[in-house]
Amino acid sequence: MTQSKHQTAISPGGIVAEHRLSLAVNGRESQLHTRLVAFETPGHGQSGGEGNGHVATAWAPGEIVTGWVNTGSVAIVGLGYVGLPTAVELHGKSPRIVGIDVSEPRLREIASGGADLTGADQERLAAALADGSLQLTTDPAAAAAAEAVIICVPTPVDSDQTPDLSALQAACATVVHHAVPGQVIILTSTSYVGTTRDLLTEPLRQRGMAVGTEINVAFSPERIDPGNPTHLQSETPRVVGGATQDCTSRAAEVIGRVTDSVYLVSSTDAAEATKLYENIFRAVSLALANEFADACGALGLDPIEVTLAAGTKPYGFLGVFPGPGVGGHCIPCDPHYLLWQLNARDHASPLIEQAMKSIALRPERVIERAGEVMAAEGRPLAGARVVVIGVSYKAGVRDLRESPALPIMEGLIREGAEVSYYDPLIPVLDLPGGGQLRSVAVPEGPDFDLAVVHTLHPGLDYTWAHDAPVVLDATYQFSGAAHRAVV
Repeated sequence: MTQSKHQTAISPGGIVAEHRLSLAVNGRESQLHTRLVAFETPGHGQSGGEGNGHVATAWAPGEIVTGWVNTGSVAIVGLGYVGLPTAVELHGKSPRIVGIDVSEPRLREIASGGADLTGADQERLAAALADGSLQLTTDPAAAAAAEAVIICVPTPVDSDQTPDLSALQAACATVVHHAVPGQVIILTSTSYVGTTRDLLTEPLRQRGMAVGTEINVAFSPERIDPGNPTHLQSETPRVVGGATQDCTSRAAEVIGRVTDSVYLVSSTDAAEATKLYENIFRAVSLALANEFADACGALGLDPIEVTLAAGTKPYGFLGVFPGPGVGGHCIPCDPHYLLWQLNARDHASPLIEQAMKSIALRPERVIERAGEVMAAEGRPLAGARVVVIGVSYKAGVRDLRESPALPIMEGLIREGAEVSYYDPLIPVLDLPGGGQLRSVAVPEGPDFDLAVVHTLHPGLDYTWAHDAPVVLDATYQFSGAAHRAVV
């Protein structure tokens, strides 16, 4: 393995970044840029180039750390909704990308071009496979030949909201086992504070490898927005925190290949806490948005109109929209990693706990509301023909993880409804309680007594739903139906 000379330089008083901080601090965000440390990669995405030769012994907020462009080979461990987009983003920026995943069916799906990616990422994937720069394998030993290893495996919770660390522990143990001197190992999976130390740093030291000199370890939380082509990885800032300062710089050189903006924090713990705070903020905001939507309903107001109006304020407000619940791999799961860790220390976080309870109960509110709108029409929910429109957790993605549609459909079935669904992105689904459903091929509004709008995918025609006798809009944004009600 070749190892390029590493240099780090500091430029005092430089502009930290062009990105505006997303802080509700009365318009004074720009004054806080000086509290951050930014990393600059000369000639982003190009080989060669070095810093000014000054090796830093300490960092200070507001300064810019500059390093080499790292162009060595990279192994991606886990090729899911984070790992695969990361791999294709490296196309043209790394001479060799090794994609490692334990699932052979997943690798076949990727190789055939059937993976769920945006159009631009599909093109990158096709190019990377065509020129041979992306190699797919189930062999974890392939990581030993890479100069950098990025771990991107899922961190779900079980039915009791307890973190399921099995995949993460297995991936980290495998990477540690195959680690070689000179590597940069970067964990991106969201987990509890201290995960990188527990699963990478300490096991490597137990192997006799000197972290910070012989091998480098860091945490850089993923920031990928599946299905959203406007949130490009290359334009989304990333945070990096290493086991040592040199680890941080080395990891920033690698992450600097997938984004134009990298910020450095003091430790792996700080980087892990950053990701948890991001998603906890989102969870609390969504719980509040749903509660406020209920309040608007009681007052005869449109919560979308009120939210948009409040959003015209240029400071002190960061709004989100209500919906049928919260799904996906982040918001319904990640806050429980912090709660689990804090509960073990007898530390209460009542606001976070209540937000997560509110999120978990939201699908039941949709079911309850379905019964109310049917009763208003003089019909019981039992025996009603109900179609759920869109079942993935988010528009534009083929992802059912933690989708509120699943408990909603189960609850409707529990109440005696005859349930169908329409979602061309999810042709078949397995219900949590057993049973399988297939998406209605050509739905017609009059074929159903109630249409529940859950997810609206871009580019699909939903005008047929206008002809349903009753429409319950859980998105608050489906217009045109004569008998539309909202949650």
